[in-house]
Amino acid sequence: MSAVPQPVSPHLPIRPDWLALHTEAALEPDLPIIDAHHHIWDHAHNRYLHEDVRADVSAGHRIVATVFAECSAMYRSTGPDALKSLGETEYVNRVANDSAQVHAEAIAGGQPAPCRIAAGIVGNVNLLLGDEASAVLDAHLAAAPGRFKGIRNSSVYHPDPTARGSLANPPPGLLRDAQFRRGFAHLAPRGLSFDAWMYHTQLDDVIDLAQAFRGTTIILNHVGGPIGIGPYAGKRDAVFKEWRASMQQLARCENVVVKLGGMGMRVFGFDFADKPAPPDSAALARAWAPCVNACIEAFG
Repeated sequence: MSAVPQPVSPHLPIRPDWLALHTEAALEPDLPIIDAHHHIWDHAHNRYLHEDVRADVSAGHRIVATVFAECSAMYRSTGPDALKSLGETEYVNRVANDSAQVHAEAIAGGQPAPCRIAAGIVGNVNLLLGDEASAVLDAHLAAAPGRFKGIRNSSVYHPDPTARGSLANPPPGLLRDAQFRRGFAHLAPRGLSFDAWMYHTQLDDVIDLAQAFRGTTIILNHVGGPIGIGPYAGKRDAVFKEWRASMQQLARCENVVVKLGGMGMRVFGFDFADKPAPPDSAALARAWAPCVNACIEAFG
């Protein structure tokens, strides 16, 4: 009898003992930084709560504020399905309130200002609700006044399970769905942005979306997700060529910006996590430079 292959988690495990094998000082400790994308969650066998964020942003760099990005955590367990994601926004807003109070007290006491965690919140509203998404967006805005800045509906889809790098399981073609776009139309009137997370094989979808909604700011997550696993393993040059061409086309949409991050995820196909010790910053810079430089070249 042959063994049944076990699914590989798209997320690399956090291994404190392994990470502790290499430490180095921050390169520019006085440079003010806003961490534009982090999560807070309490999933089975994987917890990362606000105290973990606080420890990480206090590790040597000058992180002055952070932006929380939705991660399907802390949802309401009861009530209408459309409003369950409101629990995440409510929870993170409480974290942000506590952080803002600590920040204010430090300033008043003449102490160095600590990081303001979740100064901005990107939540989740199911835009497949169409026009019904309007009231749900308003509920999130009311739950985090002044902090709720946009939403993310992950559209990461690939027909080959070995190419997937996310726990999200959206339907194919989400960004082109007519009902989704009816919901999407309610973002710009509220000054809300849209975080887009998909693989490089889907960048045509976000290009089409950006061209159809030129008044809505679209924030591309994780440098557009060039896949380096499954059928794309060992094909980095070919993937880079395809991805770069799409990114250059996307950059011509003036309403699109890109986050330079996420390259430590398993889906990118780097093998640092398999090494006996973690990489130093120079090794990461060498590995990630092609993607980062291509994004800067395209987007400015």
